[in-house]
Amino acid sequence: MKAEVKKNVMTYEGVKALEDELEDLKVNRRKEVAQKIKEAREQGDLSENAEYDAAKEEQREIEARIEEIEKILKNAEVVDSEDTKDNSITLGCTVTIYDEEFKEEVEYKIVGSTEANIAANKISNESPIGKALIGKKKGQKITVDSPSGELKFKILKVTR
Repeated sequence: MKAEVKKNVMTYEGVKALEDELEDLKVNRRKEVAQKIKEAREQGDLSENAEYDAAKEEQREIEARIEEIEKILKNAEVVDSEDTKDNSITLGCTVTIYDEEFKEEVEYKIVGSTEANIAANKISNESPIGKALIGKKKGQKITVDSPSGELKFKILKVTR
């Protein structure tokens, strides 16, 4: 029996960003590194050539990233927040919540785990807060269990 392949749930923006990165890696970065390797080879002895070693390492990293992106995209499942009829929170929504402990508003975009980036306020639908928000609506309160205790939020705004 074949193992079930985990789908990468993503937004359209996330898929587009990965496709753009993949295109850049294949079209531009590969050529740049090939040129660096060529120039380093022309310097002669490769056994003590730091530029050659660095270029080959960069080439390995680029190829690994290309393989990683292709695997993510192969198993990508795009979810459109517009498909929801009842205004509940889904992947792709931007949600403004009120943190009752810190008395502040925080805005998050709910994305798939491969797109999550807390520095850009993009949280995964699989994260504790993301899980608690999915399916909820404006005006509802949520409680999230965290290592530091229960966190309480009120949903102030949902945009698609």
